[in-house]
Amino acid sequence: MATNITWHSSHLARADREGLLNQRGVTLWFTGLSGAGKSTLCCALENELFANKKSTYILDGDNIRHGLCSDLGFGPGDRQENIRRIGEVCNLFTDAGLIVLAAFVSPYKADRDNVRQLLDKNQKDGDESNSNTRRKNFIEVYVKADVETCEQRDPKGLWKRAKAGEIKNFTGISAPFEAPENPELVLNTSEKSVEECTSELMNYLREGGYLS
Repeated sequence: MATNITWHSSHLARADREGLLNQRGVTLWFTGLSGAGKSTLCCALENELFANKKSTYILDGDNIRHGLCSDLGFGPGDRQENIRRIGEVCNLFTDAGLIVLAAFVSPYKADRDNVRQLLDKNQKDGDESNSNTRRKNFIEVYVKADVETCEQRDPKGLWKRAKAGEIKNFTGISAPFEAPENPELVLNTSEKSVEECTSELMNYLREGGYLS
């Protein structure tokens, strides 16, 4: 970390921004294999939130690698740095009061836990006025689908190329995926429709007090 730097605090508190938006800032972290439906669910949830006049933003794994993380590959070290950077972005957006929808394979449990710890620290160090400690800053959503289903969908043709040896370090074939042990939500897209999953997500946010 650079030295001789000092954090400059805003005159506005997080609660002020959330009050203006009439919502609670939070990051929903969608993890799962390629083709499981992470981006599809994020887009569906984004539309539903927008229809309910909520401010939200999608951070998608492929999109981020076009800019912020364009210098990174897919080896273990680069994957770790990719998630670290995204975690910092999620932390800022959540503090701004947005409902962040992060769609990343994020195959390693330790990397996901690091993002959770970062956002949890933000919650603990945040405004005392935000007294509802039941609400979380980080909600892990396991988008579950078996390898066979993901191979059949293969919307980007990645599984076919990976099985042919054209893509190295591909999660589910030549690289591991560590499934979440205690996610807040598990959405099995092999069994549930996009509409059913979106409804479940909206109910979770409503019941948790994030939408008002």
